[in-house]
Amino acid sequence: MAEGLCRDCFVRIDTGDARVCGHCGGGRILRHPELAALSLAHIDCDAFYASVEKRDNPSLADKPTIVGGGARGVVSTCCYIARKYGVRSAMPMFKALQLCPQAVVIRPDMAKYAGVSRQVQAIFAEATPLVEAVSLDEAYLDLGGTESLHRAAPAFVLARIAKRIADTIGITVSIGLSFNKLLAKLASELDKPNGFGVVGRAEARAFLASRPLRVLPGVGPRLADRLASDGYADVAALQRAGARALAARYGETGAWLARIAVGDDARTVEPERDAKGISAETTFARDLSALADLEAELWPLAEEVAGRLKRHHLAGRTVQLKLKTRSFKLLTRRTTLPGSTQLAETLFKAGQKMLAAEVQRDPRQHYRLIGIGAAELGAPGGPAAQSDLFAAAAPSVDDPKSAAVEKAMDAVRGKFGRSAIAKGRGLGSGAARRGRRDLPKVPD
Repeated sequence: MAEGLCRDCFVRIDTGDARVCGHCGGGRILRHPELAALSLAHIDCDAFYASVEKRDNPSLADKPTIVGGGARGVVSTCCYIARKYGVRSAMPMFKALQLCPQAVVIRPDMAKYAGVSRQVQAIFAEATPLVEAVSLDEAYLDLGGTESLHRAAPAFVLARIAKRIADTIGITVSIGLSFNKLLAKLASELDKPNGFGVVGRAEARAFLASRPLRVLPGVGPRLADRLASDGYADVAALQRAGARALAARYGETGAWLARIAVGDDARTVEPERDAKGISAETTFARDLSALADLEAELWPLAEEVAGRLKRHHLAGRTVQLKLKTRSFKLLTRRTTLPGSTQLAETLFKAGQKMLAAEVQRDPRQHYRLIGIGAAELGAPGGPAAQSDLFAAAAPSVDDPKSAAVEKAMDAVRGKFGRSAIAKGRGLGSGAARRGRRDLPKVPD
């Protein structure tokens, strides 16, 4: 008999196939043979940006709502009502409005969404220290070994988390529970919105068999096309081929495909430890290859990292560049400066140099993500701020003129808001997406 739980009152359900909770009368009963044995979860906030906007403006409750627009004119996210009309994330806005002309379009407010995300993550952290935030609206949680702390199996704790987020923050989440990251992620997509999906060990192979190749982490369009041309149309085809044949044909990639196709995912939940670095990244609405376009995306990220360094009174000596290719290959490059920095200008120039070298090395490569970060953190131009956490910072390498310009810009933004002023390079394609074309310009 499959163990069950009531998602409304969190009691254990042992009475056969009862569809209504005998304790509260609720009908949201979750059953699975392995419910008490699984502890790795993926939690995804449902239509996050749109849900936050609807929470803050109840008049939008029954209206199709799209968050996006701007100079690029793409959909950042949309509510489930809009999705019924065929609207999807990353869709050009003109096409979305053709499908759903009555939709309400709202410009993104990333500061607000980040604040809500921090509230959600705080609730996660109370349940387990093993929380890996993937983005503002999703995270992996490992609740293994927490049963004695919570006096309940992870499934019951997760149901309480979902209820608490709904009651205190005003948005819903969908949960996937399994024994590894791949299956937890897929399980969270089974019952959206406000869902709770479970995939156990016994069903993992069959569950994956009917799935398209693109559900496997790291299988991008290029690899999927190659596999399809070689006769592997879905995950079931990889399962039938077996490890020996796939390894012979694709080497290490084939051996990995054979493992992941049967649900063998050894990735662990990697929580953020004491700060070893500060970084920011963005995924593009469309893949980019031109250096100028990539630089335009890099600059606002450098500003974001610099702002966080200044707020925490830190400086970094190592600058890290992160790129993800169209085929989901992750590239990281780093350079160590002769001294420490907390300026966007210095971070950007170091990242720009590494970026230019990468584009020159492979001019035909297209990228879907870029990020920049600062590591080897310490107090600006002096000893480490917290010697047990951070490496001592070398003397500053920041140009005094650049430092003066950024200090003046920070003062203006502190008084009038972040959007009050921008550098000239901040008005390129990356910043244009963020709606900054009308800002006062500071020479680069």
